[in-house]
Amino acid sequence: MALLIGALIGLVLGLTGAGGSVMAVPLLMGGLGLGLSMSAGLSLGAVASAAAFGVLMRLRQKQIVWPLVAVTGVGGMLLAPVGQWLAGRLPETALVVAFALLVVVIALRMWQQADRDPESTRVLRAGSGEDAGLEGASCELSPTGRFEWRWPCMQRLLLAGALTGLLSGLFGVGGGFVIVPMLILVSGLPMRQAVATSLAVIVLISSTGFASFLWQQSLPALFWPLAGGALLGMLAGSLLGRFVAGPKLQKGFVILMVLLVAWTLAQQFHLM
Repeated sequence: MALLIGALIGLVLGLTGAGGSVMAVPLLMGGLGLGLSMSAGLSLGAVASAAAFGVLMRLRQKQIVWPLVAVTGVGGMLLAPVGQWLAGRLPETALVVAFALLVVVIALRMWQQADRDPESTRVLRAGSGEDAGLEGASCELSPTGRFEWRWPCMQRLLLAGALTGLLSGLFGVGGGFVIVPMLILVSGLPMRQAVATSLAVIVLISSTGFASFLWQQSLPALFWPLAGGALLGMLAGSLLGRFVAGPKLQKGFVILMVLLVAWTLAQQFHLM
């Protein structure tokens, strides 16, 4: 079961660019009977593994903007342990309800993206290609492709990273649904570069959250099949994505995501 859940994390992350960890947490809770804290910690480790694999696949394409990774990652790495600290001091029922609300927000955004910008749903975390960026962003790359350090840009990137880190620590989510649109809005990156850059940010933030999780307890044996499945899922996403990625697939994952969180709520409140 852990291997299958891990494979789903990697596959969804590779095909849709977000949502893998959001689906993993309710699956780990419902399928394996784990608590939210344990599920979130294991999810972070699996997401970090899958994202690192995705970064390795992107290195040769030189689509990752490392200065953006550094600024956004710092904000996330500082707040991820804070999120885990808060998670350990809040009632699990309150955290599950808050997680369900977060899933609804993510689901609505992914559904709207599929309707308004269907071509963006074909951009995979495990894919490649070129597309156009936005003009007039607060920290556009220079004509030579170099990052120009500007305080308004850095403020927004640090804020995006901090929000992602806090959510990662609280709920074990990777945060691609925050990072990708923020990178496009703030830096004017093309969608494919934003997706590639977000992978590296996710590695930093998720790894920090996972390390904080391990600081509090030993590594469960369950992690290894989960992480192995995530790597296999990401690889499968890279092979299948060019044939199946698109708005219909993304909407299908949204429906599954909402059903899973509804199942988790029903179990939490003993409705089934």
